[in-house]
Amino acid sequence: MASTANLRLRRSAAQLTALAGVEREIRAQDSHNRRKYLKEFNHSFQNYKSLLDGPQLHDVVRGADIVLIGDYHALPASQKFAASLLEQRALAGDRPVVLGLETIFARDQHIVDEWWRREIEEAEFRQRIRFDLDWGYDWAPFYELLLSARDHAEALYGLDCMPREDLRKIGARDRHAALKLAEIRQRHPEAAIFVLFGESHLAPKHLPGELRALMPDAKILTVLQNIDALYWRAAGERTDSVEAVRVNDDVVCVFNATPLEKYESYRLCLDQWSRCDNAPDFAPTIYNLVDSLASFLEINRYSPHNGTQPKFLVDMLPEICGGASDAMLRRLLSRKQMDEAERKAILSRLEQCGSAYVAEQNAFYIREFQMMHAAEDAARFLHHACQGLPQSHSDESSTAHDDLSLNHGDRLRALDRFYARVMEHAIAYFGSRVLYPSRPAPADASSGLISFAALSKAAQSALKSDAVKYEAAAQEWGFRIGSQIYEAYLAGKIAPAGLRRLFLAHLYEPGVARKMCAAVIGRLRSFARSLTRPAHA
Repeated sequence: MASTANLRLRRSAAQLTALAGVEREIRAQDSHNRRKYLKEFNHSFQNYKSLLDGPQLHDVVRGADIVLIGDYHALPASQKFAASLLEQRALAGDRPVVLGLETIFARDQHIVDEWWRREIEEAEFRQRIRFDLDWGYDWAPFYELLLSARDHAEALYGLDCMPREDLRKIGARDRHAALKLAEIRQRHPEAAIFVLFGESHLAPKHLPGELRALMPDAKILTVLQNIDALYWRAAGERTDSVEAVRVNDDVVCVFNATPLEKYESYRLCLDQWSRCDNAPDFAPTIYNLVDSLASFLEINRYSPHNGTQPKFLVDMLPEICGGASDAMLRRLLSRKQMDEAERKAILSRLEQCGSAYVAEQNAFYIREFQMMHAAEDAARFLHHACQGLPQSHSDESSTAHDDLSLNHGDRLRALDRFYARVMEHAIAYFGSRVLYPSRPAPADASSGLISFAALSKAAQSALKSDAVKYEAAAQEWGFRIGSQIYEAYLAGKIAPAGLRRLFLAHLYEPGVARKMCAAVIGRLRSFARSLTRPAHA
């Protein structure tokens, strides 16, 4: 079994590489992290006492009168978590719930009340509270939180005051918010008060300290989200995924995003603000993911020859088509040589996942940055690049029909294509877990050892299916294999050099994919047996 230190290193290696590039760019544009106020926050939470699962976390929240939720403004997962926590607390039904927000100035409470009474629509509300001018982060997740509050809470309040940009006055903003919350508690004495405020305000001596001075009898809980130091420490826990940790009696921290996801979201905001438009530039984000995965696999991006390295990977980086409307993306796709079914499949993936890599065009279409899916697509690109671009396997799923109509040679080629799709999905899933360890394991990952005989049976069945079932079967098996490869990597059974060979394998050469599936499954089964073998053996 891997040690805590080794687990932490293996889970974090690729992320740390990617994170270094993002942080350099952020520091060049935002020097605020050197301020004393922010340093106090960063130094306040370096360790935790114990792990918490979901039910334990909600028990802790239920015991609080005031719940201070740390918000990383650029990360939609922060606001979505706040909405879910508020909703779950309200559904408990034992006391009413009130929400207070840093995002809205207290001076604009009359506008909030008009929207709350449904006297004004979303567009007017957004404009009158000057959300885009004074705040500038993503509106959609914030508005989802507002709608959740209107559905489940007793009242909604703005808490902030001017000036937001002057860190010399930030302590005054904390005191102002604390006084407002004291007024809200007097107005709603029976309510559980939820507060979403920027995470740096939640150091013990900042807003929590001001509140305790005003309301010493209140049970105040701080709920942090995705604190870097706590995340990296939790990466060494033997459990597959840590939901939350208890820092001390009054502070917990939940994990719903990785540090890399946080800072890429912020970098996209900085880029958008600097260019004064509404279309973020996704290219640096995607290239950083590719570069970090290549570094993890010890791939030389400038190698002049093929073999153990792809030739000039740096010259094969995909075109990034992003930040466009649906109409623009449809026009881009219409210029490419693909049929309507392929275009619909790409648009469907964009709708569901936010991004889609199309190997035949070596193009990365992205509409929304979703870390898990972007990491998977980056791994798909790297795998295709390692085999040499361009490639075209668009007929892979066209072989999904009654295999009785195929002669022996065609049937073998059709099976080869299915095994290749399985390994493509396995490699993409593994790459996504390396870059985004928080990705959940497939639902059937714990259903036992994979056997090549079972995969062969599934392959025979897939050839008799339609294209949708064919692809679903390939993905299901690929994700299961990819998940087990990742577990073997965490346990130290597979080194980066061995993983690089997976990326370099030319799967569409006759017989290669079948042999690779058999070899990988055999290796995984051997590894699993070694874990269950008695110690004396």
